[in-house]
Amino acid sequence: MNYILFLDESGDHGLAKIDSGFPVFVLCGVMFSEENYTRFKSSINLVKEAFWADKKVILHSRDIRKCEKEFQILLDYDTKARFYSELNTIMIEQDYRIIAAAIDKQAHIKKYGRLATGPYEIALSFIIERAIFYLDSIYANSKTLSIVIEKRGKREDEALKSHFLKLRSLGTYYVTPERLASYEVEIEFKDKKDNINGLQLSDLVAYPIARYVMDKERANPAFDVIVPKFYTKAGKWQGVGLKIFP
Repeated sequence: MNYILFLDESGDHGLAKIDSGFPVFVLCGVMFSEENYTRFKSSINLVKEAFWADKKVILHSRDIRKCEKEFQILLDYDTKARFYSELNTIMIEQDYRIIAAAIDKQAHIKKYGRLATGPYEIALSFIIERAIFYLDSIYANSKTLSIVIEKRGKREDEALKSHFLKLRSLGTYYVTPERLASYEVEIEFKDKKDNINGLQLSDLVAYPIARYVMDKERANPAFDVIVPKFYTKAGKWQGVGLKIFP
């Protein structure tokens, strides 16, 4: 059985200058079996066609929150309520798992210095580890894992690809290279304009996770919707489906 892990981010991964209003970096993965992804993709396309008569619309968290571009229709209260209701239903009912890592950049610099490993690379290592743990827990004879990442820029993508190849060669702290090889783990980069529904879900999920990490006591209804979708172990998602570092 083939599995797909879609990765997108919230926040800036750089350490040179930290936004005091958003000092975290979140890398968010949503994992589907190939079969479940086909169902999810169809359900999202139905929503796009219902509201825009065009499944080419790209769901983007910031534009939705700000009611910008195509999402100006959400300035109408009733339309917005219907849209969020249908989107939440999909996010609740579809079969997928969230595996995310959040880096507190100020704490990271304080502990390791500004020349420490970059937040993106750290977060990717955590997510790949947990993706393998999750696949290990699924009862199937043969499983492969494809990782789909949204393009950021040629230099950034090359650096990330280099880090991935290093992980595949050396493994991680908890996962040997042989274990990674057994799942035939590969990565590919896709452009936002490719309109990948899995990447759009990851984008929608990443922002409420970042908000939760920055202020766990603040009302966060979008986060409440996705909590049951985190990868869990022994009924626990903290530190499992969501890793906060350091």
